[in-house]
Amino acid sequence: MQIKRERKPEWLRQSLASGSEYHDTRTLVEGHALHTVCESARCPNRGECWSSGTATVMILGNVCTRRCTFCNIEKGRPAAVDLGEPARAADAVGRMNLKYVVLTSVARDDLADGGAEIWARTIRAVKNASPQAKVEVLIPDFRGNTELLDTVLAAAPDVLNHNIETVARLQKPIRKTASREVSLSVLKHAKSRGFVTKSGLMLGIGEEEGEIEAILRDLRDAGVDILTIGQYLQPTAKHENVARYVTPEEFAHWKEVGLSLGFAAVESGPLVRSSYRAAQAWKSAMENALK
Repeated sequence: MQIKRERKPEWLRQSLASGSEYHDTRTLVEGHALHTVCESARCPNRGECWSSGTATVMILGNVCTRRCTFCNIEKGRPAAVDLGEPARAADAVGRMNLKYVVLTSVARDDLADGGAEIWARTIRAVKNASPQAKVEVLIPDFRGNTELLDTVLAAAPDVLNHNIETVARLQKPIRKTASREVSLSVLKHAKSRGFVTKSGLMLGIGEEEGEIEAILRDLRDAGVDILTIGQYLQPTAKHENVARYVTPEEFAHWKEVGLSLGFAAVESGPLVRSSYRAAQAWKSAMENALK
């Protein structure tokens, strides 16, 4: 049976990318043979972000070893680790003269260390090349291995981001080999080491209201400081269907709930993604922490 897809509401429509900043960012990324989650995941905000000269750099290739049903990043057998990637990423960030950098990666379960060493090298290279920049890292779960996580943390990122993605009931069908328990353990460990932590949640994928509040409480109990909540958008017909389009009013409601639970900063809206306006979220969290 063919599923009838609901037309996207007006609040989810984005203008096409254009302008010199957009083209300059694209040229710089391509010239350094780098991958970005902006393109690989078909992020709806890539026009806005690239037009402002920012991009989320994705290390360890663009092929993921996991098969999450919401994600558009290519799945399969990744290429060999590129040892020159940390230096190229650092050079690109330096040329952009960024004050806030977001790094992410595919899951590399094919590697004994899950890519932790390349993660650490990249963070250090970026910090050396751009000492003025804050570095946020959006990491995979490393299967909950705290030794590998500590390898990344030893490079001293400014924000440790790991997404919970969805509510407890939908973890298995949506994330496949990941889990709520492992993700929470990653966030708790980073917080126990004194790091600013961040996580993100998708709505519109079949969750119920009580389940949303429950996962927000789980994240807050894990000590998460910064929360992002956005609309799930189906990348292709082969991916998980959109169950509903969440209204801007409901996103505003969940922002208020998050703040009432004690998160230092909450970005909640239809087009919010993990790294969307990340610098502003970090600044808000720091200001609230000082109150």
